[in-house]
Amino acid sequence: MVVKKWFQCQMWKLLLVNTLSCGLEVCMAAGTVYIPPLLLQAGMEERYMTMMLAVTPVLGLIFIPMIGSASDSWRGRFGRRRPFIWILSLGVLLGLQIIPQARRLTLLISPQHPHWVQAGVQAAAVCLVEFCAQACLTLLLALLSDLFPGEEENRKAFSVNSLMTSLGGCLGFLLPAVDWSQAPIAAYLGGQEAFVYTLLTLLFFSCLLSTTCIREEAGVRGERKILVHPPLKSLRSRCCPFPFLPRPRCLRDVLCRCASESLSMLHHLYAVCIHVPQVIWRLFVAEVCSWMALMSVMLFFADFMGEGLYQGVPGADPKSQERKHYDEGVRMASLALFLQCAVSVLCSTLMDRWVALLGAKVVYISGVALLLLATTVMSVSDSVMMVTVMAAVTGYTLCVLQVLPYTLLCLYHSDRQIFFKSSRPRPLERTESNDSTLTKPVPSCGPPAKHQAVGLILPVAEPSVESPHLSLLVAGGDRAEADSTQVSNRGMGFDMAILEGAYLLSQVLPAMCLGSIVQLTNSVRAYMACACCFSLLALLFARRVVYSHADLQC
Repeated sequence: MVVKKWFQCQMWKLLLVNTLSCGLEVCMAAGTVYIPPLLLQAGMEERYMTMMLAVTPVLGLIFIPMIGSASDSWRGRFGRRRPFIWILSLGVLLGLQIIPQARRLTLLISPQHPHWVQAGVQAAAVCLVEFCAQACLTLLLALLSDLFPGEEENRKAFSVNSLMTSLGGCLGFLLPAVDWSQAPIAAYLGGQEAFVYTLLTLLFFSCLLSTTCIREEAGVRGERKILVHPPLKSLRSRCCPFPFLPRPRCLRDVLCRCASESLSMLHHLYAVCIHVPQVIWRLFVAEVCSWMALMSVMLFFADFMGEGLYQGVPGADPKSQERKHYDEGVRMASLALFLQCAVSVLCSTLMDRWVALLGAKVVYISGVALLLLATTVMSVSDSVMMVTVMAAVTGYTLCVLQVLPYTLLCLYHSDRQIFFKSSRPRPLERTESNDSTLTKPVPSCGPPAKHQAVGLILPVAEPSVESPHLSLLVAGGDRAEADSTQVSNRGMGFDMAILEGAYLLSQVLPAMCLGSIVQLTNSVRAYMACACCFSLLALLFARRVVYSHADLQC
């Protein structure tokens, strides 16, 4: 009876934590649909709009590790993670309110220059929502690691997390696909976008309330007893990780510690990345090209549908026929992205069987080839139905990119002496090649329960499910492994983080150049044409990826 109650308590705790992850994913998915059109409607040029989308990943690479490090050292009555999660959630809520009301705020701030100020307000709100949501998702992963430290619990927790984020993505793409403009409350709030963002605000706030029911993370109380002597506990000790220091000095020391760990992290990344094995570099390059092709479709698909297929104008008067056509195209794009997400969820349930039946090479190359076919058709087709179907089938590619790279990385680590032998040797390898550490048994392919990060402890996602994307600078390897001079002792967590860097770069690189290409060609079809070129590169590099021992001869 006691075991049953404990299990029910753990399940409730798991659902409560992942409820907020689901709410964040809903907001981010809806933002993927609405952010480009809203920025264009605010008067921002196409090239600046696409560059704006590169700001959040760059900010995440810089500041999320610092936030993670601060949460590691925080001690308080609400635990380590939740205070930071709540503060970041306030940023999300604030941004969700500003985005649909940017025009009204602009008229209050600067009636003389509404378009310029509106574009700036809109861009700042978008950065606020995207950055806070990404940082919050990362801290939620750390909270899951704190609450479910056992290996079995950890895998179950991240399976549920993957399912909840997938459901959140489906809901986030579905909400903008519905025409809410005819509803009386939508007209009262200010239109389709204002109504959807109001729904997002209410939904996210409800999900945020679930975190208040979570008890303090496991292990925090024990750590506090060591750091703070019981008779000396005070209100200040609950608010400051260094309770014996004055408050200004405490804050200064925390900031200095975060900056020091960030510099140490950059040095750690450089030292290890220059010795990345060739098999991982091949996989990384193929992933970068594949993700660039897919993200070029996902990030700019709403603008492509609204302007390219429906011949709409985002900056037209809201009551004009051109603007109505554009809004209709955005809704259809949202429906197509919803179908893409649904196909990805369905394929994830069958991916293990397909890999076992056909092999990783066939599955990976077929996913990239299908993406090439889909982007080629979308580049030349004028049929809304055909483009929608092609966008939906790219869900298979999305699933492949979320699963196969981690499976291949497990294969490489299962036989390190064979797959990593082509890496550039270090001096110590030549002198200590007979070290007994090289003959230690290799750990199993499955991820460990936890993986020590530089500044933040995060679990390694299970390769067989859709893994939530972790920051390259957060999901680092063990510090001891970073200092190791033997390739055979590489940490899987750091190599997984290298692959996650492909996802971040795939957002930055297209966003920096595609807008200028669209303005140069004066056609939004350039989005799909560039995606097609990236897909072709991905297909060429995918043939060079090592999928088995036989491919090492290539």
